[in-house]
Amino acid sequence: MDPYIDLLKVLLPELLITHFDIVKHQTDKDILHLYFEEKRDIPKEFSSGVVISDGFHKEITIQDFPIRGKQVYLHIKRRRWLDKNTTQVVQRDWDLVAQGTRMTVEFAAFLKVLNHY
Repeated sequence: MDPYIDLLKVLLPELLITHFDIVKHQTDKDILHLYFEEKRDIPKEFSSGVVISDGFHKEITIQDFPIRGKQVYLHIKRRRWLDKNTTQVVQRDWDLVAQGTRMTVEFAAFLKVLNHY
């Protein structure tokens, strides 16, 4: 096991670390930007057909828990897949963003709990 990957799974949503590659990071004053691209692994749900990678969807930016006093923004590019049999573009169904927000599901749930106190 890679200790760096294990550490990242504690700091960031595990879904990101498992299915996305970190391609870049940038620190601007009190803001940490982390850039992710979905891995090129063919999704299991499409394994019955013939699919190929067909680029990326538009990047989304969401806010996550602060780390060491810095705001954290996750820049995520999801992969598009082309089904060669049907010529349809398919994609995985990710549940990355809490509905009605631009925050991760975990961060939005945390803030919701804080609001009740």
